[in-house]
Amino acid sequence: MPHAAVPRHPSAAPPAAAPRHPPAPPRADRTGQVPLPPVGTSPAPVPEHGSGTGTATLAVLLIGPAGAGKTTVARHWAQRRRVPTAHISLDDVREWVCSGFADPQSGWNEHSEAQYRLARRTCGFAARNFLANGISCILDDAVFPDRPVVGLGGWKRHVGPGLLPVVLLPGLEVVLERNAERSGNRRLSDEEVAAIHGRMAGWYGSGLPIIDNSTHDVETTARMLDDVLARAIASPPAW
Repeated sequence: MPHAAVPRHPSAAPPAAAPRHPPAPPRADRTGQVPLPPVGTSPAPVPEHGSGTGTATLAVLLIGPAGAGKTTVARHWAQRRRVPTAHISLDDVREWVCSGFADPQSGWNEHSEAQYRLARRTCGFAARNFLANGISCILDDAVFPDRPVVGLGGWKRHVGPGLLPVVLLPGLEVVLERNAERSGNRRLSDEEVAAIHGRMAGWYGSGLPIIDNSTHDVETTARMLDDVLARAIASPPAW
């Protein structure tokens, strides 16, 4: 015979509910965006550049022959801006290829040109990605005025129409002396350096701003670059 249900006293407490875990907080980042620290929180303050360019988000192409100091100047300028700025060196990106690297010093051929084009596209993609996230960038490359296919036109296509090109062109003796201090595949023969420097002279009369840093140190040259870029923002060069 089934047992009758026992009525519960009105004052009896209801059975305890199963414990509920608090809901997980929503993820603040679902896109992979990396938050940047506030500007000015670097542990060691450094002299700033950017009094001329201010807080503008820029894409800069620093052009020059081997030994001009473009990589050093570009990095120095990027490190000392008041806003986030990246430095992208074409030579560094080209040398990401380890096995099978086509060294132009062994001869400019279809393989070295293909790797150069690939590196430039990679640099352009990186630059656009930085710019889309509000980070300025400065690229450096030995762009020749007589090679439009792999020169300025290519950089403009890959980075964008707002790219600001500046030429760094010290005297021949200066680039020969600086090249002699290099090692590995970054060091060229004197004949190659002289030939490259001669071709770079074609930028005179092009309308692009040219900085002769023969007698200037890196700090001074970077400040000159910032001033040139400030003028280019106000009156963009036609190229």
